Amino acid sequence: MPDYLDDLRLAHVLADAADAATMDRFKALDLKVETKPDMTPVSEADKAAEEVIRGRLQRARPRDAVLGEEYGVEGSGPRRWVVDPIDGTKNYVRGVPVWATLIALMEEGVGGFEPVVGLVSAPALGRRWWAAKGHGAFSGRSLTSASRIHVSRVGGLADASFAYSSLSGWEERGRLDGFLDLTRQVWRTRAYGDFWPYMMVAEGSVDFCAEPELSLWDMAANAIIVTEAGGTFTGLDGRPGPHSGDAAASNGLLHDQLLGYLGGGR
Repeated sequence: MPDYLDDLRLAHVLADAADAATMDRFKALDLKVETKPDMTPVSEADKAAEEVIRGRLQRARPRDAVLGEEYGVEGSGPRRWVVDPIDGTKNYVRGVPVWATLIALMEEGVGGFEPVVGLVSAPALGRRWWAAKGHGAFSGRSLTSASRIHVSRVGGLADASFAYSSLSGWEERGRLDGFLDLTRQVWRTRAYGDFWPYMMVAEGSVDFCAEPELSLWDMAANAIIVTEAGGTFTGLDGRPGPHSGDAAASNGLLHDQLLGYLGGGR
């Protein structure tokens, strides 16, 4: 089995370049922000970060395909890098430091494409998380300055911490009742949003999280980091991996209960 460590090292190089591009414009008074057709914002920093990542991948991995939020898919083949240049653009443009660059490598297998490398870099928080298939999940400032992370062992809802993004998405999809029922059963709820809840699940500081509407670039890196930390990552339909258009991540012990409240037609 490939060890993917060279690809992981490259992901760190890509993240370093993206961090430089995003931090250079963070809190800039003249930051240019546009509204995309789906009514979500995109800043000049989103575009610059994705451009620098694509440029470096073209030189380092010219055979690999690239899928990014801002510029779509380029290339084809059994290996595909998936990039969200700034996950949390609304936070970024308002000066809130909770945003990150998400970089994943997906490889074609028997069941379709699966993440084999994932990296989440949140430079304004001074945090970075990463994983490679079969090598575990880590957090730190670099490959040589890192600690292995693992999900929690909380096994009951009454002791569990649940993170989510917002209420509106659950209401729009007719799942608000199940969502509210779940919040009444747990010890604690917090709406951290975007990438951060998944990283906290991987670290064991949150026990599960879920979101009702996502794109592949929102999930690919998070999925392998959670699973390599010993957790479970599925869609709300229970399908493993980041392909369902929504996500449920947990320490594994609480996953069935999480899906019982939020999955299916509830």
